[in-house]
Amino acid sequence: MDILYKENEDSLRQSFLDVLNGKKIRTVFQPIVNLRDGSIYGYEALSRGPCGSVMESPDFLFECAERFGMVWDLELLCRISAIEAVFRMSRQFKLFLNVNPNIMHDAKFQQGFTKDYLERYNISPENIVFEISEKGSVNNVADFIRTIDNYKRQNYKIAIDDTGAGYSGLNLISDIHPHFIKLDMNLIRDIDKDVVKQALVKGIAEFASLTNTFLIAEGIETRNELLKLIDIGVNFGQGYYLQKPEPCSAPLKEKVVNTIKDANSKKNHLLDKRTADLYVSNISTPQKSITPKILVEQVYELMEKNSSLSGICITEDERLVGIITRSELYKYLSGRYGFTLFAKKPIEKIMRRDFLKVDFHESIAAVAKKAMSRDFEHLYDFIAVTEGENYYGIVTVKDLLEKAMQVEVSNAKYINPLSELPGNILIEKKLQECIDLKSECSFLYFDIDNFKAYNDVYGFENGDRVIKDFVKILKKNILEERDFIGHIGGDDFVAIIYGNSLEDLCRRIVTDFDASVIRYYSTNDYKNGYITTKNRHGIDEDFPLLSISIVGIHNSGYKTTYKMSEKIAALKKVCKQKPGSNYIIG
Repeated sequence: MDILYKENEDSLRQSFLDVLNGKKIRTVFQPIVNLRDGSIYGYEALSRGPCGSVMESPDFLFECAERFGMVWDLELLCRISAIEAVFRMSRQFKLFLNVNPNIMHDAKFQQGFTKDYLERYNISPENIVFEISEKGSVNNVADFIRTIDNYKRQNYKIAIDDTGAGYSGLNLISDIHPHFIKLDMNLIRDIDKDVVKQALVKGIAEFASLTNTFLIAEGIETRNELLKLIDIGVNFGQGYYLQKPEPCSAPLKEKVVNTIKDANSKKNHLLDKRTADLYVSNISTPQKSITPKILVEQVYELMEKNSSLSGICITEDERLVGIITRSELYKYLSGRYGFTLFAKKPIEKIMRRDFLKVDFHESIAAVAKKAMSRDFEHLYDFIAVTEGENYYGIVTVKDLLEKAMQVEVSNAKYINPLSELPGNILIEKKLQECIDLKSECSFLYFDIDNFKAYNDVYGFENGDRVIKDFVKILKKNILEERDFIGHIGGDDFVAIIYGNSLEDLCRRIVTDFDASVIRYYSTNDYKNGYITTKNRHGIDEDFPLLSISIVGIHNSGYKTTYKMSEKIAALKKVCKQKPGSNYIIG
């Protein structure tokens, strides 16, 4: 680069000025994809110079801008080109714009991003996300933080770009509390094979979850990288595997969307399950198999090329007939004459026919028990998974134990021990997701009326039985896998519902609950229709039998969980004033 500058500085300056003065910037868009359902959340605007010219590369273009002191001018041109391109597409979506942190508090920059300016292009501030690179050091931190807060108050969103590429990222994140953290592509590359990278991203994901921040993984280039990121719990992704940058917005390929949906279906996002309830298919890997006639030397070459292979399954007409592990293969080929003796033989001559295979519908707990019951020599061999007699995939002992531990730890942290439903932390997270991700859904709040009086008369053990029975009623009626049921505590529950008729659902729950009430009272109390106990003032009072109040609202129009809670509280007050079990849909 330095040699080029010395020999051609005048020529380069002229080429750069031609781009700048001629406004020869092309904008391409790369989607930010929701890794839960495969929908497109927004697009990052990427700038390119003229095709085929020395200025085509954005990196080279900005190096020239810095060299000639025109970074501000080039960034302004890139932003204008991006906004005009969005306007021509006549579509509303989140637009991610790269911004140098040191120009954000420049008066010219702030004047360029007024509400009036964006309205000319039919763009709302809440659809603009400023991407601030961790690579760019901030000159005046105090001014920068004040500027960021100013933009947040105007409903702009902030993303920290290139997290993991530099060393100042943690300070930057803690200072400005961004809405998004973008993980650098070097952290994502081969993450499916690198346990250190996995540990780092898991740590960042845990932090993001606790701080209501969304993660975006950049540079996803393979299916296995995508699957590992979904498993870790990264919210969004972008990269060539999902879609390359295009001049205009385009839908994702059906194959990519199905991969994301299938991976999420396996993952079981609802944490109200134990390892005994989770199928091993949820964590199996559909690894390619080989035929029995393939030569041993070819299998050896496969192992050498892919260091992550612990072994390979051998199939004939899709039926699983044997396995060969890395250690067994190397044992046969070691020694003075090993390779000479076995290299040209088919793998069926040395494959193992006695191995652990499990059906894809067996539970993780059952499979773990079988795996740990093997003799010591084969204790850590992978487990073959079948669907009937046909080969389905493999599960490593590491994945098996890791998933079992992950589920149990998650349950211990976030699950209500009585109902075994997600508690307040997960409820708040789910509600925030509904608001931030604009998912079309409904929110239901359940309150068991007169529950304290019942507990006082019949005792906590019977009260616990009421709670457990009500959980069964909710699970019986709320059937969709995507739906969510949570336990706030005591006799208060919530549900997030996608696509079902709320009226029908509420009627079914009320009917089932009212039918169950007879089981909780003595014959005399049930016949009377009330019980007598002391109220909060220590005075005897008659309390009606248990009933249920249900309040429902649709999530559209709410910008915060606080506003949703306010509406729910108001409707709940009205609902509880009515006698017996009732529901109100707001």
